[in-house]
Amino acid sequence: MTMNERIRHGVIGGLAGGVIFGLMMGMMGMLPMVAGLVGSSSAGVGLVVHLLISAIIGAIFGVVAGPFVAGTGRAVGVGALYGLLWWVLGPLLLMPMMMGMGPQLNATAMSESVPSLIGHLIFGLVTALVYARLR
Repeated sequence: MTMNERIRHGVIGGLAGGVIFGLMMGMMGMLPMVAGLVGSSSAGVGLVVHLLISAIIGAIFGVVAGPFVAGTGRAVGVGALYGLLWWVLGPLLLMPMMMGMGPQLNATAMSESVPSLIGHLIFGLVTALVYARLR
């Protein structure tokens, strides 16, 4: 598989996972917080930002993790690990730092972000399973 195919399949997988996670975020009222990354409070803007991030994270998946996805079983494992990784990187490190709050790696912040953990795990699983199917 060429690098372009890995990136393309990763973007498609990331968007599929992003749509599902985005629906969950919308139901939990989290999209305005995502919009805050670009100075907005609109849920619609938050969804667009979320999907752009999902596409980028999906492309990274295709490049970095794609070679390890040989079938459905591996896709589940790799996808779950990828979702877990982005739960730590996204809402616990990068997003709070971008919003001037600093890393949120304390027990309270982590326990309060369990819904986000579930969403990130689902995102990773969907991204990997779609990637495996396209492969």
